[in-house]
Amino acid sequence: MFLIDKLLLVAGVLMILGILSSKFSARAGLPVLVMFLGLGMLAGSEGLGRIPFENFQIAHAVGTVALAFILFDGGLRTPKQRLQLAWKPSAVLATVGVLITSVCTGLAATHILGLSLLEGLLLGSIVGSTDAAAVFALLRSAGVHLRERLAATLEIESGANDPMAIFLTVGLIQLLSVEQPAGAGLLWLFGLQMGVGLAVGLCVGKLAVRLVNRIELAAAGLYPVLTGACGVLAFGLAAALHGSGFLAIYVAGIVLGNSKLVFQRGTLLFHDGLAWAGQIAMFVVLGLLSTPSALVEVAVPGLLVAAALTFVARPLAVVPLLLPFRFTWRELTLVSWVGLKGAVPIILATYPLIAGLPAGPGIFNVVFFVVLVSALVQGGTLPWVARTLRLEQPPPPAPPLSLEITSLRDVDAEIVEYQVTHASPAHERQLRHLALPEGAVVAIIARDKSVIPPRGSTEVRAGDHLFVIVNRESRSPVDAIFARQQQEKGALVCGEFPLRGTTTAGEVADMYGLLRDTPRDVTLERAIRERAPEVTLDTVVDIGSVRLRVGEVRQGQIVSVKLRPGDAPPPDGHDAGAAGEAKLTPSASSARAPDRPNRE
Repeated sequence: MFLIDKLLLVAGVLMILGILSSKFSARAGLPVLVMFLGLGMLAGSEGLGRIPFENFQIAHAVGTVALAFILFDGGLRTPKQRLQLAWKPSAVLATVGVLITSVCTGLAATHILGLSLLEGLLLGSIVGSTDAAAVFALLRSAGVHLRERLAATLEIESGANDPMAIFLTVGLIQLLSVEQPAGAGLLWLFGLQMGVGLAVGLCVGKLAVRLVNRIELAAAGLYPVLTGACGVLAFGLAAALHGSGFLAIYVAGIVLGNSKLVFQRGTLLFHDGLAWAGQIAMFVVLGLLSTPSALVEVAVPGLLVAAALTFVARPLAVVPLLLPFRFTWRELTLVSWVGLKGAVPIILATYPLIAGLPAGPGIFNVVFFVVLVSALVQGGTLPWVARTLRLEQPPPPAPPLSLEITSLRDVDAEIVEYQVTHASPAHERQLRHLALPEGAVVAIIARDKSVIPPRGSTEVRAGDHLFVIVNRESRSPVDAIFARQQQEKGALVCGEFPLRGTTTAGEVADMYGLLRDTPRDVTLERAIRERAPEVTLDTVVDIGSVRLRVGEVRQGQIVSVKLRPGDAPPPDGHDAGAAGEAKLTPSASSARAPDRPNRE
């Protein structure tokens, strides 16, 4: 039996056990990374598997590749709305917050472990950042659903704080190795890491969108591979230019994930599976590196360092930095608690060993122990803490099926999934009475476990998942009917959109809150003819604040009418939008369902 055959056998067994352990971890309430690390330790030299593994270079390589794909998948699943919502507090935590956490933990480690000041600060820098793999796994796979701004802050922070931790770790190793002096050189290193990583990620991401959508590939299955290759290119190019590859691949993922892509859903599923495989491989390999006996030796000082990190350093970094952003005390408490550690600290802990620092083995063991404590205590109690602080919200109902337009290259359309609630204007109405714009068609209605073919007489009910094929011009009015639009400011900005001439004023009033003073049974065609006896293409009439324009006439009948809300305040009292746009407000029973496809 060849060596590669043995390796494949062991790898297959460990991967299968890792996947099965994720199911057990969900039932036991333990974070999956604990199960994966435990599986690696069980297979290690002091476990049942008796597999000797002490190659830190290989562990570092496996961890780097796996973490890169995990960050890429995280970027793909980070909508720009979340970035707009939380990029400022996340950026502060990912830079200044990591610095404060590292310094406070480092000072504590210096006294607890009897290390020199630089060695203590090195340990603090290694554990200073939150881990993307751990945070993504908990917030997206463990059933923890936090308020949107809170979840976005934690996710973006964990995806963007690795450059700061790497900068501090590498800089302190250089100081301890006397490779180069501190000062301007280290500040230049940090600026280079952040600036190059961000620039490369943006450029490669935008080029990747054009490449994926324009190239004709022989098989649809190649598109996810192509996007992955673009992510790898972003990482490698940034690293070659002395920037942060982790930041570059995360940013490239964000750019790709917020763009229309060919075979988009298949791409997301592919990278989701790749990220899970990376998590299993990374944590199992890192678990193989550890020796339980060494962890027992550092248990007491490791607990003290973990306590200082969790209860002192992280809160000192979070509270003063997030207070200006008007987080509540309950939100500050949760962000302070979710300083989850995972693969990144363990990978960074291999740096002192690779550099040959005398304190390297001791630092590695303490870091590994701190990660285990963080995963067990913080990760295991996160659902309970979120519920206790009343910050958890019910999860959105999962759609029973999904649809996708394979190619959007020549089609100005997308499939949007809406979940109807009791508050939706569409609830208990037939499809023919929804006043859907001309560029929108209900493709499928999924109700419980059944698929209902949509007909004009089909009644929409709360709990239904509607898959609507809609073009760009008609997306806003369709959102007004089905999506969650009554938020803080309660209105949707929208320009002109097409409706059928047979649509009645009552249907327009029920769905959009417009034409309320017009008799309900009057069609748009009749409303135009009453005001313009001679109808031609582009005939325009004004009814109150609403402008109607003839869009298409066929055999003397007005088939299509372009409706534009005017500049007068809509019925709810909000001011109208800028010239050329107006705020389009659903009726009092506005929908509360998600306003975009559930990509996650």
